[in-house]
Amino acid sequence: MFFFKLPVKILLLVLAATAATILWQRAQLAALALVHVNPVPETKALVGEQRYAEATTYLDFFMAYAYVQDNPEAQALHADILAKRNDMSYQAEKLYDGLIKGTSDEVIGQTAGVLTDFFVIGDIRDLVYQGTKALNGEEVDEVLVALATVGVVASTAQAVSSVATVSTAGAAAPTVAASTAVKGGSVILKVARKLGKLPAWLTKAIIAGADTVKKTKKLDSVTELFGDVFSLAKIKGGVTLLDKTTDAASLRKMARAADLYGDQTPTLYRMGGDTFLTMAQKTAELGADTIKLAATFGQNGLKLLDNIGALKFVKYTARGSKMIYKGDIINLLARLLSLIPEFILYLLMAAATVVWLPWKYLSSLIARLGMPVGYKH
Repeated sequence: MFFFKLPVKILLLVLAATAATILWQRAQLAALALVHVNPVPETKALVGEQRYAEATTYLDFFMAYAYVQDNPEAQALHADILAKRNDMSYQAEKLYDGLIKGTSDEVIGQTAGVLTDFFVIGDIRDLVYQGTKALNGEEVDEVLVALATVGVVASTAQAVSSVATVSTAGAAAPTVAASTAVKGGSVILKVARKLGKLPAWLTKAIIAGADTVKKTKKLDSVTELFGDVFSLAKIKGGVTLLDKTTDAASLRKMARAADLYGDQTPTLYRMGGDTFLTMAQKTAELGADTIKLAATFGQNGLKLLDNIGALKFVKYTARGSKMIYKGDIINLLARLLSLIPEFILYLLMAAATVVWLPWKYLSSLIARLGMPVGYKH
C-alpha cells in the first residue's frame, strides 16, 4: 500500500525526528528567537523632541543590563543627555516653565509648578479665577473647578484629621493618609488637565465625584479613584501613564504597577503595554527582576515568561545569551523554527510513522487472525 523508495522514507524519518525535537524544545527555541530591545533609537527620538527627562528615565532602565552597558553608542548618548540636563540654562528654562506655565517635565519645574496646589491657597486661587471667568461670561473649566472643590475639602480633612491623630495617639492616621492621597491625586490631575493628558472617562468621573463631595463634604466618593491617581503622582512620567488609562479598572492596574515598579513603570509600559500591566499583577509569583528582564525583549519576552514560568525563562535566556557570539544566524533559525505551526510538526511525525510501519507483517498478522485485509461485510 505504501511503496516509498528508501531515500524518501529516510527523509521523512529525518523530518519527523526534527519535528519531534522542535516540539520538545519549543520553549528553548522561543527564548533563542527573542531579540533584546535596542534603546538607542527610541532615546534619540525623545532627545529630538527635547524630552530629556523622559529620555533619561528610559535609557537608565536599560543601562542596568550588560548588553547596553557595553554599547559605546548608548554610553555616549547617556553622557550627552546628563550633560544637557545639568546645564544651568536648561535648569533655568525648566524652572520658568514650572513657575509661569505651571507645567514641566523636570523635577525643579514640577516642584515650583505644583507647590501652591498642595496648599488650600492653590485651590482657592483656581476657584476665584474660574469664578471671575464666569462673571465675565467666559468659558469655565468645569474640571478645574471640580478638582479645586475636592482640594479644598481634602485640605480641610487633612487639618482636622491631623489634629485628631495627635489627640487619639495616632488612631486617626489612616484618615490623614486618605485625605493626603486625595489631595495629591487632585494635584496631578490639575497638571494632567493643563497638559491636555486627562482622558475623557476621567473628566466625567472627576466632575461626578466632585458633585458628591460638594453635597456631602466627605471624600468617600473620590478616595479610591484619587488614591490610585496619587500612586501615579509619586513616579516620574505618571501623567503620561494616566493618559493611557481607559477606565477605573485600568487605572487601578496602572497604580498597582506604579506601587511595585516606581519610576521604571513608564519605561516598562512603553515596552510591554497592557501585557506588562497583566504581568505586574503576577509580580509576587514571577519576581520583579524576572519581569524586568523579560521586558528587555519587549512584549514577546513578557508573553514567553507568562507561558513557561520564571525558572525556565531565566534558564533558557541565560543559555541563549551564551550563544549570541555565534552570530545572528542562530536567532534567525530559532525564529523560523518557532513559526512552524504545531499541526505541521505532528503531521510530519504521523507521515513518518505511517511510512515506516511494517505493513506486510501487519497484513500477515491480520490474515492469521482470520480478518483478511480488504474484507467487507
